[in-house]
Amino acid sequence: MISLKRLREFWEQHGDAEGPLRAWYRTVLGAEWKSLKDARETYPHADGVETASGTMTVFNIGGNKYRLVARIRYEYRLVNVRVVLTHAEYDRGLWKE
Repeated sequence: MISLKRLREFWEQHGDAEGPLRAWYRTVLGAEWKSLKDARETYPHADGVETASGTMTVFNIGGNKYRLVARIRYEYRLVNVRVVLTHAEYDRGLWKE
C-alpha cells in the first residue's frame, strides 16, 4: 500500500523524476519483501537509516540523482513514503529530524 501523493508532488517540481518514481512505485506495489535484505535484492543500494522517527529505508532514484525515504512495515506490506529529495537536499540531513 503506497500513496502516489508525495511522489506526484515531487515530480511536479522535478519533471525528470516522474519516470523513475513511477517505475519504483510499480516495482514496490508488486514486491513481497519481508526485510531490508529482500528489498536489497531488488534495490541493491537501499539503506536502512536510523532517525528520530525510527528506521527508514533510503532508495536511490533516477541514477542516484534523487533519494526516496520510506518507512516500511514489512509484516503488513505497508510502505509510507516520508519524503523525496534531491541528492543535495538529502545530504543536508534535515529529513532525519
